[in-house]
Amino acid sequence: MSRRPAELWLFLLVAFGLSWLFALPVWLADHPLGSPTLTLAALAMMFTPALGVLAVWLSGRRRGEPGTTWREWARSTGLTLGERRGRTVALVAVAWLGTPVLVIAAIALSAALGVLSVDLQGLSLFRRSLEAASGGQAISLDPWALVAAQVASAFLIAPLINTIAAFGEEWGWRGWLLPWLAPLGTWKALLVSGLIWGLWHFPLTLRGYNYPELGAWAAPTFMIFCVAFGALLGWSRLRSGSVWPAAIGHGSLNGSAALVLLVGDAAEPPSLVVAGITGLVGCVLVTAVTVVLFRIKPVGRPVSQEV
Repeated sequence: MSRRPAELWLFLLVAFGLSWLFALPVWLADHPLGSPTLTLAALAMMFTPALGVLAVWLSGRRRGEPGTTWREWARSTGLTLGERRGRTVALVAVAWLGTPVLVIAAIALSAALGVLSVDLQGLSLFRRSLEAASGGQAISLDPWALVAAQVASAFLIAPLINTIAAFGEEWGWRGWLLPWLAPLGTWKALLVSGLIWGLWHFPLTLRGYNYPELGAWAAPTFMIFCVAFGALLGWSRLRSGSVWPAAIGHGSLNGSAALVLLVGDAAEPPSLVVAGITGLVGCVLVTAVTVVLFRIKPVGRPVSQEV
């Protein structure tokens, strides 16, 4: 696979250009957070990095560059299971089940540090959200049963469903971009790719996505999480030589990150800037886990990309 600056610019043009295009209706009609239009825009955006990878591949194929047969491209961008398939399968399982464990650990740590008020007895915040969704009517179902169902889904079902869209991002960010940046050095490549990932979210985060209380300041705040969690996903990519553990981990996160809202106290709603997996507590926890993993399970060299 070649490594030319033009490839990077083409990838970024497609990924960023299409993401802003898909988010344009949200801005033109000033759709609020949680609206169906914004949800659809977010879903469509997730496939734009994969389209960027395809654009780079097609461009290279037209020029007859080496390493652009589909078999070679699939290998270099992580679509295969890597050289050690057993390791990759194990990392997929860890990403599937370990990510919601990490989410729960971030909730527990936030509560222990006093930055998250929990209401495990009454589930007042969850009850209030259920009542709001039902138009203010009383809820006949047991909230604890619903919480149990959502936790079970976060471990068993949500990772698979959410990975479909998460792959659209991961094939771009960790599958193609991270190896392309590898000559910078592992940690610099992880930092730069995480920053780019965070910038790519701007069409939504500038509107307060993920941190509604911050408004446009949600955009730079979410970049902190993108660098932290992107490094963890990057470790799985480099360790396995495959993009699938990262895709599963990303999908699992999307299916479990909101668990913090199930146990919150309505009298003191959680600040997602601080509490939970996407808050500062979660970022520190994820960073610590990533550093430990890099120390005890070193990564291999990514697929070579010559200039």
